[in-house]
Amino acid sequence: MRVISTWTAVLALALGLGQPAAAQNQFAPAITVNERVITQYELSQRIRLLEVFGTRGDIAQAARDALISDRLKQQEIDRVGLRVPPEAITAALDEFAGRADMDLAQFNAMLAENGVDAATLRDFVSIGVTWRDYVRARFNREVTVTDADIARAQGQLGRARSEMEVLLNEIIIAAPPEMAERAAQAAEQIAQMRDFADFEAAARQVSALPSRDQGGQLDWLPISNYPPQLQGLILDLEIGEVTAPIMIPNGIALFQMRGRREAVQPAPPPASIDYAAYYIAGGRSDAALRIADDVANRVDTCDDLYGIARNQPAEVLDRRALPPAEIPQDIALELARLDPHEVSTNLTRDNGQVLVFLMLCQRVAPDLAAADPETLRNQIRGQRLTTLADALVEDLRAQAVIVTR
Repeated sequence: MRVISTWTAVLALALGLGQPAAAQNQFAPAITVNERVITQYELSQRIRLLEVFGTRGDIAQAARDALISDRLKQQEIDRVGLRVPPEAITAALDEFAGRADMDLAQFNAMLAENGVDAATLRDFVSIGVTWRDYVRARFNREVTVTDADIARAQGQLGRARSEMEVLLNEIIIAAPPEMAERAAQAAEQIAQMRDFADFEAAARQVSALPSRDQGGQLDWLPISNYPPQLQGLILDLEIGEVTAPIMIPNGIALFQMRGRREAVQPAPPPASIDYAAYYIAGGRSDAALRIADDVANRVDTCDDLYGIARNQPAEVLDRRALPPAEIPQDIALELARLDPHEVSTNLTRDNGQVLVFLMLCQRVAPDLAAADPETLRNQIRGQRLTTLADALVEDLRAQAVIVTR
């Protein structure tokens, strides 16, 4: 999209310089909010901005809703005469760009490459900063966070809480070096599927996991069970949508979204995961799998594996307690399906020559006693301010005259 400065466009129209109709229409009203105009240009720019941000769903409607809310907020800000210093806006822009590991000039250059004017970002950030200050000034006295609120929040951290659960289909395609190209081609085809029956048929054909017998179907699992780097990817899926191929050691993973729900979970996401890997020579040979079955029958906990590995080289048993983000991805995916003391024998190492007897020891909860009271106080205050602010915007919207074209 060619970016035209607003002043250049206005001047050209005023002088009758024969702009094409399509260019003139960019500045025609798209929406009016209490007689304040949102132009087609503003709408198209907000759509492009949301696309750059990776927004999913109906982006055009999201852009319309956001611009209407921005106009309502600006009218309320103007009514009380609030102004934010320019340096505060600049600082907010720098912080916004910093979240993408860029300085503001780099971020604006990236936006320009994608057809977004720097003024569009400035308007987007400016209304957010000004509205935040207005909400604090208007509602701060109405929001009181007591010591009892803090104690209640600390207690709830260690008890039941609401968490997202997901219902997935899975495929893991074995991809040792000699099969890597063929596996990648199959994975790309599966990633385009949207039909459950097609994905489940593919799972039965190519998946290397026991779940292939059920068409790759998994039970409901907390999203926190999955590796942190995959949680956002999974939650972004629409129903029926499949992830892009996910490379893991000697394999390619794909997941299809079947459903999501809010559910009560007994504990917060783990601070670390304690697990043990016992390595058995022979890969997935009958002899190695028989050894794995024998080990499974002889152990009840991870500690029992030390007796199994006694008098063997130290490297045959690997016991670790790691933050979820530091666990190898293929192991993390297996651990996601296990309860404490359960076992998986789905993985191999050394190009399939070594079988991994993987046992989940425990998921280690964070130190709840160390929860900072002031951090909790600020979080509670922020949540309550957000609730009040959202209600105010809805009231303003209900009273407004909004005309879309």
